[in-house]
Amino acid sequence: MSVGAVTSAPLFPTSDTSPPVPTFSAVDYVVFALLLVLSLAIGLYHACRGWGQHTVGQLQMADRKMDCLPVALSLLATFQSAVAILGVPAEIYRFGTQYWFLGCCYFLGLLIPAHIFIPIFYRLHLTSAYEYLELRFNKAVRICGTVTFIFQMVIYMGVVLYAPSLALNAVTGLDLWLSVLTLGIVCNIYTALGGLKAVIWTDVFQTLVMFLGQLAVIIVGSAKLGGLGQVWHTASQHGLISGLELDPDPFVRHTFWTLAFGGLFMMLSLYGVNQAQVQRYLSSRTEKAAVLSCYAVFPCQQLVLCISCLIGLVMFAYYQKFPMSTQQSQAAPDQFVLYFVMDLLRGLPGLPGLFVACLFSGSLSTISSAFNSLATVTMEDLIRPWFSDLSEARATMLCRMLAFGYGLLCLGMAYISSQMGPLLQAAISIFGMIGGPLLGLFCLGMFFPCANPPGAIVGLLAGLAMAFWIGVGSTVTSTGSSGAPSPPNSSSFSLPNNLTAIGLTTLVPSVTHSKPTGLQRLYSLSYLWYSAHNSTTVIVVGLIVSLLTGGMRGRTLDPRTLYPVWPRLLALLPRACQKRLHYKSHSQEDLSADTMFPEKAGNGILRVDGSKEEVPEQGSAQQASSPTFILQETSL
Repeated sequence: MSVGAVTSAPLFPTSDTSPPVPTFSAVDYVVFALLLVLSLAIGLYHACRGWGQHTVGQLQMADRKMDCLPVALSLLATFQSAVAILGVPAEIYRFGTQYWFLGCCYFLGLLIPAHIFIPIFYRLHLTSAYEYLELRFNKAVRICGTVTFIFQMVIYMGVVLYAPSLALNAVTGLDLWLSVLTLGIVCNIYTALGGLKAVIWTDVFQTLVMFLGQLAVIIVGSAKLGGLGQVWHTASQHGLISGLELDPDPFVRHTFWTLAFGGLFMMLSLYGVNQAQVQRYLSSRTEKAAVLSCYAVFPCQQLVLCISCLIGLVMFAYYQKFPMSTQQSQAAPDQFVLYFVMDLLRGLPGLPGLFVACLFSGSLSTISSAFNSLATVTMEDLIRPWFSDLSEARATMLCRMLAFGYGLLCLGMAYISSQMGPLLQAAISIFGMIGGPLLGLFCLGMFFPCANPPGAIVGLLAGLAMAFWIGVGSTVTSTGSSGAPSPPNSSSFSLPNNLTAIGLTTLVPSVTHSKPTGLQRLYSLSYLWYSAHNSTTVIVVGLIVSLLTGGMRGRTLDPRTLYPVWPRLLALLPRACQKRLHYKSHSQEDLSADTMFPEKAGNGILRVDGSKEEVPEQGSAQQASSPTFILQETSL
């Protein structure tokens, strides 16, 4: 079945009988409370260990002593939010399994960060990912990147806290603001006091809870329907099992190319340059452990995606056998999964509470990561450069206060989200729109030696302008037409599944429309191409401005901030071709080693053409450990 702009969503079998409003039993409340209590206990345990001896390094980077397995599970938990748990099964239920092909982008989406971004960040011994921008460009570019990230995360924090609580309140009657406040306060306490180590270990626990909650739904549902074979047969009969949709049109919402290649840029913006993920890589004991943690996420992500798709198929088969009530069929897409779970698990005390614990585990892991990463970049990028004489005790206290302050801001943003009405969709989408330009900024620095600070700043601004132009234009087009259904590709305004791009508002009705033209056509660009489009804008504009302003001539360039793309590509060519291009194998090896292992390089001058001229040692320890390379005038 083709899943795209002209695919009709399956009809919902309905029943006139309205089931009783699902409620929590005492056992369910106990299971849900255990999640909060145990998460708080884990965080407080790490906060109390060595109390009074904590340092900023412990709070921000867990002393860089974390093993690869907890880091991998924390990376996964940060990726998997409550929005994904609710959104992906509903996507499968309504539009089929085409979304499953997103898994094709996971391999390269993790392989590239593991072999390009992690080595560069780790060997620079960074704390904030945006320190890289100062080392590669200058302090102004670093501040621009930091402010952009803070704006992105602050907008998103309130939404990821409020949206699941709202859906839960509508379906179960659980008090909305009680759940928002409880979740926010618990997360705030253990994040502010325990720092990154507490966040990582609570993420490990919450990941296990998420797996258990989702598996319980699949096991009970398939048992009631006669097994997974019967579920698959029912889905196949109704055309829900999608084949490869090879339409290359980027304006079709979901095709193989959109999911596999558009999704690749989305993955790179999350796992390559996002501070929440980079901070976990850098907390690893060794660079090898950081790379292994990135590898370990791949099978876990595939498993999570398969589980979410199976829940969607089980839900579809269930409602073919047991028709929905009229109330359920008219519910918002973000409530489908919760209605299904409460129907399915009714009469099994504890299991509805386990699924709600699973849902809130996703929110806790996402929010705690946001608090910690925001406190880190604020401290390292905006405070320390201006107050370098802060004592360790004061810096530690300030770091805790920043995390706590962002927690309070999150609660405030949740309240604002409740008042935004239709603007909520736009606020959610800001998260996705900003990820692409930030990815483009880092790629501009790593892969293009001629890129300079003016080019980086203008490129970032151009990427953000393009992102907001298309994003805001899309939402105005889709919501401004009174009485008209949303265009099928208005999924560009989707809730990211934590730091990804599928969610509740992605699940818009898919009906046949005439093809838009002009700007309407541009506004219908599939949301999965947003990161690719915006990051490419940053790179192209940045390179043009850099060339017009003289490139890096007369400016210092630290080779540790570059990835040697050209020498690596030339190394793949036959030796005869290498000689024709005036490259010898030993010079390639030297450049690669000097760029990736600067401690072995000594001091020298790095030219754009790849040659390196040795200069005498200066005798300074600082110069020896961090050599300066001057880019000489050369043709570009």
